[in-house]
Amino acid sequence: MIRSLWTAATGMVVQQKNLDVIANNIANVNTNGYKRSRADFQELMYQTTRMAGVRTEQGNQVPTGIQIGLGALLASVEKVFLQGDYQQTQGNLDLAIEGAGFFQITLPSGDKAYTRSGAFKTDAQGRVVTADGYMLEPAVTIPQGATAISIEVDGTVSATIQGQSKPQQVGKIELATFTNQAGLSAMGKNLFVETDGSGTPIVGNPNQNGLGSLRQGYLEMSNVDIVQEMVNMIIAERAYEVNSKAIQAADSMLQVANNVRR
Repeated sequence: MIRSLWTAATGMVVQQKNLDVIANNIANVNTNGYKRSRADFQELMYQTTRMAGVRTEQGNQVPTGIQIGLGALLASVEKVFLQGDYQQTQGNLDLAIEGAGFFQITLPSGDKAYTRSGAFKTDAQGRVVTADGYMLEPAVTIPQGATAISIEVDGTVSATIQGQSKPQQVGKIELATFTNQAGLSAMGKNLFVETDGSGTPIVGNPNQNGLGSLRQGYLEMSNVDIVQEMVNMIIAERAYEVNSKAIQAADSMLQVANNVRR
């Protein structure tokens, strides 16, 4: 009975962490480029009191053993990189990736980060940056006096300058992909950084070599399915509740055992 108390407690702990993951998904249901997280669980170690296949004193072989599980643990929280829906914004610097790939961002430290959120803006120098002022990599600068900006599906950026009839190319957007996207580390602000688990980035032009194409005037929305998250929340809540019932049952049995001599 003491063992069941601790086993059920591990179930309550993992369901609390599961709810934390679900709550974060729901909180980011309207975050551009957000990828939902999924909690994966594993069973804990087993206490073996009899091995399968051992022989009894009479020489008979026991077909099954006796193993008592000791609960569950959180094995991983994985990002699910399914495509989100598109929202048309008609913004000149709003970009969506249709297919695989990430925009490359230069952090103030000089390191690179990666994002699916294409809500770009220009700074005082005309450089294309994120909402936090982090520069797009490779750098793209929109000239002063530009009256129109065109971004092709292959990443070619052109601008029409006031007084000129033909647009001129001002930059080229490249995308990066990874062998194991799930190995990327989320750092907040819609950004990911590479890890040993993700592997090194594979950089190329959009719409080539398996990379997605760009869509100007669109943003990729969160891939959170709010109905699915609500169902997952109910399941986590009920699992938490039934584990608490197991603790109450074990406590009641201990109480009965304590009262045997009364």
